Amino acid sequence: MAWGRKKSGGRKEPLFGLPAALAELRLSPEDRIPAATDDDKPKKPVPKRKHEDDEHEPPRERKPRGAKSGAKRRSKRRFRIGRLVYWGAVLGLWAAIAIIGVVVWVGAHLPAIQSLEIPKRPPTIQIVGIDGSVLASRGEAPGANVALKDLPPYLPKAFIAIEDRRFYSHYGIDPIGIARAAVANILHRGVSQGGSTLTQQLAKNLFLTQERTIARKLQEVELALWLERKHSKNQILELYLNRVYFGSGAYGVEAAAQRYFGKSAKNVTVAEAAMLAGLVKSPSRLAPNRNPEGAEARAGIVLAAMADAKFISDAQAKASIGHPSYNVKPAGAGTINYVADWIGEVLDDLVGQIDQSIVVETTIDPKLQGVAEAAIIDELAAKSVKFHVTQGALVAMTPDGAVRAMVGGRNYAESQYNRAVTAKRQPGSAFKPFVYLTAIEGGLSPETIRQDAPLDLKGWRPENYTHEYFGSVTLTQALAMSLNTVAVRLGLEVGPKNVVRTAHRLGISSKLEANPSIALGTSEVSVVELVGAYAPFANGGLGVSPYVVTKIRTNEGKVLYRRTADPLGQVIEPRHVAMMNTMMQETLLSGTARKAEIPGWMAAGKTGTSQDFRDAWFIGYTANLVTGVWLGNDDNSPTKKATGGGLPVEVWTRFMRTAHQGVPVASLPNAQRGGFLSNMFQTASQVSAQPSPSAPVPSGGGYRPAPARTSAPPPNPNARPEAAAGLDGWLVDRLFGR
Repeated sequence: MAWGRKKSGGRKEPLFGLPAALAELRLSPEDRIPAATDDDKPKKPVPKRKHEDDEHEPPRERKPRGAKSGAKRRSKRRFRIGRLVYWGAVLGLWAAIAIIGVVVWVGAHLPAIQSLEIPKRPPTIQIVGIDGSVLASRGEAPGANVALKDLPPYLPKAFIAIEDRRFYSHYGIDPIGIARAAVANILHRGVSQGGSTLTQQLAKNLFLTQERTIARKLQEVELALWLERKHSKNQILELYLNRVYFGSGAYGVEAAAQRYFGKSAKNVTVAEAAMLAGLVKSPSRLAPNRNPEGAEARAGIVLAAMADAKFISDAQAKASIGHPSYNVKPAGAGTINYVADWIGEVLDDLVGQIDQSIVVETTIDPKLQGVAEAAIIDELAAKSVKFHVTQGALVAMTPDGAVRAMVGGRNYAESQYNRAVTAKRQPGSAFKPFVYLTAIEGGLSPETIRQDAPLDLKGWRPENYTHEYFGSVTLTQALAMSLNTVAVRLGLEVGPKNVVRTAHRLGISSKLEANPSIALGTSEVSVVELVGAYAPFANGGLGVSPYVVTKIRTNEGKVLYRRTADPLGQVIEPRHVAMMNTMMQETLLSGTARKAEIPGWMAAGKTGTSQDFRDAWFIGYTANLVTGVWLGNDDNSPTKKATGGGLPVEVWTRFMRTAHQGVPVASLPNAQRGGFLSNMFQTASQVSAQPSPSAPVPSGGGYRPAPARTSAPPPNPNARPEAAAGLDGWLVDRLFGR
């Protein structure tokens, strides 16, 4: 242990001579030569030894501490300002690049500026009747452009006051207006004001859609600047007033003034001008014909704005509040719109693409159109619940195919579906004349005898409505009483394909199934084509194509289309026409349509009722008009035993009686009846109160007995039409009784 302690403590041996002299020698860092590898190392100052003589060194000059820190702060401040300027310049440069990029992108999605032109007003289609009166309009409500100088000065000022107070001082964009609108919207926490100028609104209406996107807004700005450069302020204002939408289909102040006040925009009052200006904010919601209270309230705001802008005096504003002279024209909801829609469908075939306003002259008689509409609506209003019938259609045309009236439904506002043109329904027994005509053309005659008896066709057993059979009957009797078994037998006798050919030859264009049931009208057809197919019976056998357009011209009078005669030629021989007219006259005299009477006129026709009473028809004609009526339900549901001899005959009679007032009486072509017998027969059919003593006659296509016209006892249900005396004997028996 002692050794260990001794070893650790150590002992210094005394030094003598040179080692002792060098023992106190020390080298300072200044005395050393630095190595090349130590250049990058920081050098720490070494304090001088105390024993060194510092008296010969001069004293160092020291800077004050405060001056040194102020210089540093100034240097840092200059550095920060420099950096701020630098980055500001960088950001400004990038912002400019971004703005230029956005402008280029927006411009790339616009039409070429050099090709931009103020587009023409969309074309208006004005439809006029045979008397020249306006029936309906399609496209924008017609209204000519009005020059700014022709308008009362307070009208354009009303728009400036409420829409763009600084219109004459900005260059298409109003930064002050945008800022004001932004502040108002922030305060109201919603969109309460708009910042668009009149020029921006015009740009949107002329060139852009109504979508609310940033891209569309930027396009609007560019186009507004272009409009301001291209046109004067007054030109822009005039364009705006003639293009802005005012609701109810009215574009421009002239159309709006005509629509709402029944006068030209040149004659509107201050109150009316304020109401027009107020509509621009929300034309659909504030239109006077929909929301008169809202329109008046908005007009009051406009009047206050006009007074605030010193455009009118406060007294004028107060005097004008609540005093617009309403003459609101109701939006078109009449049945004439079915005609207008039909015309719209054929215009492309007649004149091609429409790029200018046109006037379409038609064959429609406004007076008859009104009578037809009233007949359908009134009959349905009175009896639709009783018979569970909700819809009806009527088509009336001249024997040469000119449509005089068309009703496609009971209420156009509720349903625009055209049941006269578009809908196809089973015609039932109204199709039988084509079967009988085919038989007549095959050599049979109205006096030909056929059997009315039960029939079985591979399990199909067509029956008469009363389930009664009359044995041997003439074709005239069978058609008048609408006996189903005779029609089916005739159809099989002449061939279903030949029946289909006959129907197509007369004007039916729908697809028809050539089967035994075709004789009972099981293939669907439209009202207009069935009425057109009956027209040859009324005109002597000439084929017709139903038409409604006679001429199309521009507003300036240039004729774009004029209808030329397009005869289809003789589709029925005159002698066959005479036979068919004789047979179908009997339907009105003693058959299923005995209610159909037109005083002084010889008429003929055929009723029809489809299976389960789903459709009720009557197609009847004189030498003046061919008219068809259909009643039923859109969903094809059964009615409550509504038959062709009931409601359709009543509608037809009401319409035809009015349509023939004041018209010179004419006989059906080639009618076999003539002279004294014909006149007496017709007179007797109009005034006689005695029903035929022959067999019961089912009405409505052979589905129910017709009510007797007097209190005379009903006919014997077991009686059978007597045909032994021939057609003439049968007619004499019907006229005078036996």
